[in-house]
Amino acid sequence: MRMKLFYGWVIVAVGALMTCVGAGAMFSLAVFQRPMSADTGWSHAGISSAMTLDFLFMGVAGFAWGTASDRFGARPVALAGSALLGLGLALASRAETLLEFQLTYGIIVGIAGGAFFAPMIASVTTWFERNRSLAVSLVSAGIGVAPMTVSPFATWLIGVFGWRDAMLTVGIAAWVLLLPATLLIRPAPLASGEGTSAMQTESGTTSFTAAQAFRTPQFIVLALTFFFCCAAHSGPIFHMVSYAMICGISALAAVSIYSVEGLAGLGGRLLLGVMADRIGVKPVLVAGLLVQALAISAYLYVTRLEQFYLLSLVFGTAYGGVMPLYAVLAREYFGPRIMGTVFGAVTMASSLGMAFGPVAGGWIFDNFNDYRWLYIGSFAVALGAVAVSLAFPPLPSRSREQLQPS
Repeated sequence: MRMKLFYGWVIVAVGALMTCVGAGAMFSLAVFQRPMSADTGWSHAGISSAMTLDFLFMGVAGFAWGTASDRFGARPVALAGSALLGLGLALASRAETLLEFQLTYGIIVGIAGGAFFAPMIASVTTWFERNRSLAVSLVSAGIGVAPMTVSPFATWLIGVFGWRDAMLTVGIAAWVLLLPATLLIRPAPLASGEGTSAMQTESGTTSFTAAQAFRTPQFIVLALTFFFCCAAHSGPIFHMVSYAMICGISALAAVSIYSVEGLAGLGGRLLLGVMADRIGVKPVLVAGLLVQALAISAYLYVTRLEQFYLLSLVFGTAYGGVMPLYAVLAREYFGPRIMGTVFGAVTMASSLGMAFGPVAGGWIFDNFNDYRWLYIGSFAVALGAVAVSLAFPPLPSRSREQLQPS
């Protein structure tokens, strides 16, 4: 007798695809940066600022998209985001001025990027009660796969066709992959063998409104930790390829370091997700943030390819592994009914943190011709994330009293 596939795992697969393509399209700017600068004369800081705009608009849009997914469902949100992603990349590939590129890539692609992570994570959490950390980690794993897929693909396209046609091709590929995938998205049923649905009620947590949730210490600590975590690793991630090339590593090998980091991030999401299901989310998150801080500081001392590979395994495992845990905490604290809104707001905080790294690293390089101060500053911010994470209140029991607005 054949076992019927639990449809929640299909939602997980669709979510992983969308986060992979969405994040991959955005972060591929790292491999476009040098050829774009050489071809157009645009500064590294100017090109990097498009990524900063990406994160800013992705954060604000992610909050709006998350609220919309609570009201209308994840499918129309993902459909709109998929259409905008391809459009933004196509328009950016034709930009004739730096300002035009910054507006098209930074705004349209950024708004599109916010339509995938928070809404799909929120959707998945309504399908699962058991194995929730693992399911969320698998959706988030799409981000880890992105450096191993989209970035090498973009690098090959740039070498063959130049950066403009390469970016256009990435945009078309996003349409081809994502638009049909949105048809597979469904809301969770009233009951399932694997989990609970968003339409079911949980005592205590689901009776909160979003406005009340935003005033709780749980939300404040969650948002601040996510902000400092992403502010710490965004610069080292985005400027990894350029930094490795400055150390004398070839362009193709530098991209392979980025891919190894992404592979480690994929493994980290799975490893820390399973650990969180077994021993608890908070201790795993704190440990992961501490390892991230130490890995960032270690980049000050690496120069050879094998050293970059080894450190990328550690760094990727740490920053990749902690990312899904914020969604699990949001779901545990506030329940499924307002999950899209709450996690969208938390993601907005993380995007503001991510916005600092690319432009800061570009400014540091343009002024000092070195990335050393980027890693020193990022290490300090990473320690701040560890400190804030220690203030997490205990996870709620099923009583409302533990989640009173502050």
